[in-house]
Amino acid sequence: MADEPQKKPHAIFIPYPLQGHVIPSVQLAIKLASQGFTITFINTHSVHHQKAKACPDIGTDIFAKVRESGLDIRYMTISDGLPVGFDRSLNHDQFMAALLHVFSAHVEEAVAGILASGEKVTCLIADTFFVWPSKIATKFGLLYVSFWTEPALVFSLYYHLDLLRIHSHFGCLDCREDTIDYIPGVRAIEPKDTMSYLQETDTTSVCHQIIFNAFQDTRNADFIICNTVQELETKTISALQGKLPFYATGPIFPTGFTERVVATSLWSESDCSQWLDTRPPGSVLYVSFGSYAHVTKRDLLEIANGLSQSNVSFVWVLRSDIVSSDDTDPLPEGYEQEVSDHAMIIPWCCQPAVLGHRAIGGFLTHCGWNSVLESIWCKVPLLCFPLYTDQFTNRKLVVDDWKIGINLSNHKLVTKEEAAKNIKCLMNKESGDKYRNAVQEVKTTMENALNSIGRNERKRKKQRNDTI
Repeated sequence: MADEPQKKPHAIFIPYPLQGHVIPSVQLAIKLASQGFTITFINTHSVHHQKAKACPDIGTDIFAKVRESGLDIRYMTISDGLPVGFDRSLNHDQFMAALLHVFSAHVEEAVAGILASGEKVTCLIADTFFVWPSKIATKFGLLYVSFWTEPALVFSLYYHLDLLRIHSHFGCLDCREDTIDYIPGVRAIEPKDTMSYLQETDTTSVCHQIIFNAFQDTRNADFIICNTVQELETKTISALQGKLPFYATGPIFPTGFTERVVATSLWSESDCSQWLDTRPPGSVLYVSFGSYAHVTKRDLLEIANGLSQSNVSFVWVLRSDIVSSDDTDPLPEGYEQEVSDHAMIIPWCCQPAVLGHRAIGGFLTHCGWNSVLESIWCKVPLLCFPLYTDQFTNRKLVVDDWKIGINLSNHKLVTKEEAAKNIKCLMNKESGDKYRNAVQEVKTTMENALNSIGRNERKRKKQRNDTI
């Protein structure tokens, strides 16, 4: 028996079909493959179609180059239940309804096909927001690993919806507005800092149905792995571990951080490095509101005018659908010309490469979790303008808990005057230094966590070699 070769574990990996979920999923798949896993990675036809438009040379397989290095990652695509050309951004609820009601049938067919081919599969790794993974894993006799791509704080708030209901902070017509101070492992939090779905009185939407069902399903997971850092959310994670097999495995970055061995972008990337090379260190504000969220036309114009009034140099990633797919040119006429001497406006970019450039001194962000982690890694303080879902809660971590950034606005509606004032506050050396120092400390915590993982892994490898 000792001479028999040990079979590699084989995981089927299914990310949620949004860029913010696909990016860490791709990186986790590569890391698992580098540790000896065989991975079958399943994207939707739509996600692959967008990637192929953004990067035509990827062909039919985004992992082709990775396999050349010896990693065993297979790739396939399936339907999400909607035509490839359907505008998922403009028709968000219909897209979510397809993922809730239709997508699982295509997943089940794909898993059955892989097993029918004779492949020995160990586990199913699927995004926590799916409502079906434990059922499919049970049907095919697989372990279920739930992958949570947001902070542990957000997971805990969703997991404890029953407590929020009991205390009338959620799911009632006249919800309490006082502090929430009873969630195990979670320091006191204001209702305005919970996820947008917890702040809504109508809980019958398709997204609420996804949340309710997904967090019932994930209770059946054999493991829950979270793209966060244990040392940054210690109490929250410890409390969750008293109830669930919950593990922090972040930050999940590519080995070289800015390396792009696998295409993960859904848009063609512009290169602004030459322009940044001409700017002094720490003088440029990077502005991006992510890959999916929308900004109202009113807020966008106030922010645009605030940027102009601040006289701070900036690179602004402005998606064509940032307001709506029906309004692809939302800036005032002549705006780009007006700011052209100190600004660059582009449709998309390689965010890690921009954040890592020496010229970047701040990041005006929607507070998506990937953006927060990447900004910390690059030691760039944040200017926060959350838009929806977990971003309000991520803002709390950034501004209130870790103190590595400030709010773009402290009022319900942003104004150009307040935006300009806070942009200057973050970018100014004197007023911004405390945030730069704080983000350096958090980055050190991240590095120590990764170094600890590396040391433990090297120790395990040595023990295996000694045994052999």
